[in-house]
Amino acid sequence: MEIFGHKKKLETKEILEGVFGTYLGSGNNMNVMHWVFDDNVSLPAHHHEAEQFGYIIKGGFKVTIDGETRLLEAGDFYFVPSNAEHSFVSVGKTEAIDVFSPIRKFDF
Repeated sequence: MEIFGHKKKLETKEILEGVFGTYLGSGNNMNVMHWVFDDNVSLPAHHHEAEQFGYIIKGGFKVTIDGETRLLEAGDFYFVPSNAEHSFVSVGKTEAIDVFSPIRKFDF
């Protein structure tokens, strides 16, 4: 586990068309992702064991969690319970940070 990170060492990957993810690292019980979404990009409904906390840095998301939809903007945040179905649609170019606990494994 690294306790400090440096931007120049990070790798950003296009996860889906218009969705770019940067893995920022992990601790013993959590990991963190930085996301950039192009405007009006949908991340389809999915679920995972990890709880998820997200903070929107710029832009916004139309977020659906367990069937409830809200429009969130920069400065807003969301909590996704373990195994809750959730989806996102970006509103403008959107940047966000997500924290997952326990550690969520990514396939990219």
